[in-house]
Amino acid sequence: MTTTTASQTSPGEFLGHPRGLVICFLTEMWERFSYYGMRALLIFYLTQHFLFSDEIAAGIFAAYISLVYITPVIGGTVADHYLGPVKAVILGAILLVAGHFGLAIEGSQAVEIIVNGQREVQRDPFYLQIFYFSLALIIMGVGFLKANISTLVGSMYQREDPRRDGAFTLFYMGINAGAFLGAIICGFLMEYKGFNWGFGAAGIGMLFGLVVFLKGNHLFGEAGKPKRPDVLRQRIIPGVSRETLIYLLTIVGVFFFWQLIQRPPIVGGLLGSSLVIMVLIVISYAFTKCEPVDRNRMLVCLFLMSYQIIFWSLFEQTASSLSLMTDRNVDRVVLGFEIPAAVFQSVNAFFIVTLAPIFNMTWMYLARKGWEPSTPMKFSLALIQLGLGFLLLVYGASLATDPTQVALIWIVLLYLLHTTGELCISPVGLSMTTKLSVPRVVGMMMGCWFLASAAGNYISGTIAAMTGSDTVGGEVVDPAAALATYLDVYYTAGLYSIAVGVLAMFLVPFLNRFMHGIK
Repeated sequence: MTTTTASQTSPGEFLGHPRGLVICFLTEMWERFSYYGMRALLIFYLTQHFLFSDEIAAGIFAAYISLVYITPVIGGTVADHYLGPVKAVILGAILLVAGHFGLAIEGSQAVEIIVNGQREVQRDPFYLQIFYFSLALIIMGVGFLKANISTLVGSMYQREDPRRDGAFTLFYMGINAGAFLGAIICGFLMEYKGFNWGFGAAGIGMLFGLVVFLKGNHLFGEAGKPKRPDVLRQRIIPGVSRETLIYLLTIVGVFFFWQLIQRPPIVGGLLGSSLVIMVLIVISYAFTKCEPVDRNRMLVCLFLMSYQIIFWSLFEQTASSLSLMTDRNVDRVVLGFEIPAAVFQSVNAFFIVTLAPIFNMTWMYLARKGWEPSTPMKFSLALIQLGLGFLLLVYGASLATDPTQVALIWIVLLYLLHTTGELCISPVGLSMTTKLSVPRVVGMMMGCWFLASAAGNYISGTIAAMTGSDTVGGEVVDPAAALATYLDVYYTAGLYSIAVGVLAMFLVPFLNRFMHGIK
């Protein structure tokens, strides 16, 4: 683990950071290319290919993205105690490659028919199950890769290293470089070549990420290896080592999520139970295993994680209700060319790529002056900016004279404010988790971070369902009524987010005191 300062650069570093950061950057960039490229298509695949209603599609979408954030609790814990982060990332990447290529098996288009005066949708059950199974592979793959690639970034820096926040911001820049390219490439391929081309491109991107990590994982040294390799070699049953058993149980997990993704209400119950259990585990560990300073830091870390439940429940409208609104109620013609609605999910990533270096330099400059806002203050600012983005969209949409011609600038401005809010909570939160957590359980705490994200993502589906409109053959029946519903929900969301952000500001001095000098 490096102990150099920001002003010292050794031969083993790149631009002042360990070279392992480059491998994490590129691996996560390609993984996010595949994930966000696929995600940009998913709500349209559900509503236009399988012809699910807005409400049902929102439920499936929410179940998927929440499970994607639950599984890092499993992946982080297994890596902490057994596999080590490098083997866990490789396992996750292999599952992701298989899942994304599975989605490329498109199958036949669903059709609506009239039976006894009622509309019914006929879907090919075989290809629908391939779709669900592919999502299950991705869910399990993200679980092993996501928490542990972030842990590898944190392992390269001391807890007090001033480069730490900057490293996570640069890492987050890699995430969004992949997201930007994925949404554009997969979105255009979907529009002009079909869903299978878009999903196939996502699979190729993940394959690139796997190759990069296999080539460069040696740079992590001991930090990437299992803490107790002898335990992995132990025979649990004749002929089966503990490591082999982990891989077999992973396959069982894929089949479990294959069934679970088809039952969104059960996902909600599982998520709520998991959240309560993890909170109790962390609190118990903090009070029984930690010194007072570490205990206070872990409890503050746990409390701050609750902020992102609110943040992501509103922010994640991007890939569901906001995507459908963009498709149905936004004028997307620029210079005579209509931009596919799925491509607009790249706008957030574009702003992150362009603004992340500015935020990185700003935090470092303010830190040198002693003016840098603490993590709780940054989280408060994130919630306020999120709410302002929704209110700005509502204002702009109210100026539209045609319900299908909301000016493009307002959705772009929403993404801008949501992006600046995201930069105040997501990379900062990843860094916070590795700083405030006791090192021996940082993987579990990183899993808790993603579990809180899962809760927000699941709630986002409930909010998205509130914006649902009547459709026939995937097309909205009444655009004016659809727009009015969107505006009503977003107005309430904006006011709520701002109110919580202002309240959080009053808690900042109290939380700072229990962080014991860590900002």
